[in-house]
Amino acid sequence: MSKILIRGARVLGGEPQDVLIDGETIEAVGTGLSAEGAEVVEADGKVLLPGLVDLHTHLREPGREDSETVLTGTRAAASGGFTAVFAMANTFPVADTAGVVEQVYRLGREHGYCDVQPIGAVTVGLEGKKLAELGAMHESAAGVTVFSDDGKCVDDAVIMRRALEYVKAFGGVVAQHAQEPRLTEGAQMNEGVVSAELGLGGWPAVAEESIIARDVLLAEHVGSRVHICHLSTAGSVEIVRWAKSRGIDVTAEVTPHHLLLTDELVRSYNPVYKVNPPLRTERDVTALREALADGTIDIVATDHAPHPHEDKDCEWAAAAMGMVGLETALSVVQQTMVETGLLDWAGVADRMSVKPAAIGGAAGHGRPVSAGEPANLTLVDTAYRGSVDPAGFASRSRNTPYEGRELPGRVTHTWLRGKATLVDGKLA
Repeated sequence: MSKILIRGARVLGGEPQDVLIDGETIEAVGTGLSAEGAEVVEADGKVLLPGLVDLHTHLREPGREDSETVLTGTRAAASGGFTAVFAMANTFPVADTAGVVEQVYRLGREHGYCDVQPIGAVTVGLEGKKLAELGAMHESAAGVTVFSDDGKCVDDAVIMRRALEYVKAFGGVVAQHAQEPRLTEGAQMNEGVVSAELGLGGWPAVAEESIIARDVLLAEHVGSRVHICHLSTAGSVEIVRWAKSRGIDVTAEVTPHHLLLTDELVRSYNPVYKVNPPLRTERDVTALREALADGTIDIVATDHAPHPHEDKDCEWAAAAMGMVGLETALSVVQQTMVETGLLDWAGVADRMSVKPAAIGGAAGHGRPVSAGEPANLTLVDTAYRGSVDPAGFASRSRNTPYEGRELPGRVTHTWLRGKATLVDGKLA
């Protein structure tokens, strides 16, 4: 059926309205809209948002299909309310050529659960020694505009400068994984009181902050765009705030888990809490929430990092770093930002749809919920509360830090260009 009437939805958390979809487009928004010839979805006061956009997703394909595939990852995205994701380049082979990014792009289009925009590697093989084929990836069918060696830092200042200069020519952006490698050798968790008590190698905040400080200055010098991945410390917030006050073209993201979890959880030695960058202190969490609220941090990005069971169910030192996040992201943001009064639902739409779409150039996403716009939409039952059960995840991996934890909110419907990808909480 080409027409869908979403009846009684609270658009961006406002008063209930009807939204009429015709084909791939929103035809009308108002009250008392006619349902003639349309499939009716009773929203009953649920919150309607523009489809969520994740600027930082690991889909693992090609090469690590035991962790995730483009199909399973995009199904997880649809389950979490996402209509577009940006796929990181640390695959096997690395997405450092036009051929690999086009493969990922085509897989996303074929599966149809959400749009997949590949992120290209900054350097060949993520080795930090030689620039990858940035221009060829941009000119490919995938049209890459975001480049990152995420998982590794572009720690060579000369290489970083050259990358910033190169992408400036076509309006691209370099997304930096800020981690000075010499300061984090052997690091297992955040450096602080807890690491000292547990005897685990410490990961100092300055390892992140020093790279961010260098890179915003390089971006200012070159006149280019830099994006900071998974910002995690109070000091990093202050550096980004200072850079923005100078007019430097910098944007930054925070993950849901860094908005909620702290390094105190590592006392359990449960490897599900092992992540890069590490969980920080309560002071850092507070600073990150406030920075997301005031716009210093521009967006929420999941850093969805799936791993097979054997890579996480082992001793702490041997465990892989990372957490899955697509299917719980909106719930965590509701708990940490909406229920604390730091953001309203319009603010959530801005941080999880509008701005990530703008940073990455995701055409047709992050648009207003209004007539004439693409029908990329997410319907959320904000009154729902339930415990997280990873057995029900669409992702191939189960390494969530929220198992058994009660979280608010549940995505009930997702539409990609008017086509339902999630209906009543079940994949279409």
